[in-house]
Amino acid sequence: MSFPWPEASATGVGSYPGTDTAEIAEIVLGELPLPHLPELPGRGPGADMVGRGAAFLVELPVHLQPSGWRFADRPGVDLRRAHDYLKWDLDLLEERAPEGPVKLQVCGPWTLAASIELPAGERALRDAGAVRDLIESLAEGVRGHVAEVRRRLPQAEILLQLDEPSLPAVLAGRVPTASGFRTLRSVAAPVVQEGLRKVLEAADAFPIVHCCARDVPFQVLLGAGARGLSVEPSAIGAKGDEVIGEAIEDGVAFFFGVVPGTDSPLPEPARSVRPVRELWRRLGIRPDSLARQVVVTPACGLAGASPRYVRQALAHCVKAAGTLADTPE
Repeated sequence: MSFPWPEASATGVGSYPGTDTAEIAEIVLGELPLPHLPELPGRGPGADMVGRGAAFLVELPVHLQPSGWRFADRPGVDLRRAHDYLKWDLDLLEERAPEGPVKLQVCGPWTLAASIELPAGERALRDAGAVRDLIESLAEGVRGHVAEVRRRLPQAEILLQLDEPSLPAVLAGRVPTASGFRTLRSVAAPVVQEGLRKVLEAADAFPIVHCCARDVPFQVLLGAGARGLSVEPSAIGAKGDEVIGEAIEDGVAFFFGVVPGTDSPLPEPARSVRPVRELWRRLGIRPDSLARQVVVTPACGLAGASPRYVRQALAHCVKAAGTLADTPE
């Protein structure tokens, strides 16, 4: 198996606290074996996951309402700010990124559809036609985004991570309506899978999907063409062993979130990845693939953590990843 990152790698999920992009970039781009484009939602609307995701939509402008992001006839000032934030962050990435692979994060189509409102105020997820338009628009925008990063970093291998925290709710029919009194109808798994596939394939980058929910739809993500799954080890129950075992044998990589996303005491690094070793052992897979096939990450974004903890948590991820290369006693 060959992957675009070095063995015993660690990376971040995406978000960080504060508003100082240069300070965060120093850590994320300078100290992680697999650097990535940092996101700082604390800067305000347009720097949040959904606002940045909306900035990738082509010919589908949005503006910000008290209830959230909404499709509009023309871009609002907050969308223009989102484009500015992205440009500034890409300038910093171009200036400071080391040679080698770089990971980009984009809000996935189903989380966007469950978050952005139609002009009348209901969530876009309610309208199948609007969802199709959103998927096509996002795919085009992501294609352009990856091409722009390749232009700025011609030697880099690009990894694209779609963030889909709302995906299980979309599949289960748990996304609330605008009123909050009802939920929207569930979306069939084949439809969800095809939507993900269109966006992942458009980028021509190493495809990863991140989902921090407990009920991760592994079959859907793998069917959509994800070659990397960013999840917590606890999301893999015994019922999923067969699916996960086959995925590992097929060369799918796992970005395992083993470090808390908010300030917490941290154990010895080897203890943090113990659940990963136990999973490999339970599935009967040779441990010598761990350091190649597993990338260690925080459990989710670090936007709710203190700046001090961010540095500690990422350093801990790097050390924990290093222990995966060790032969267990």
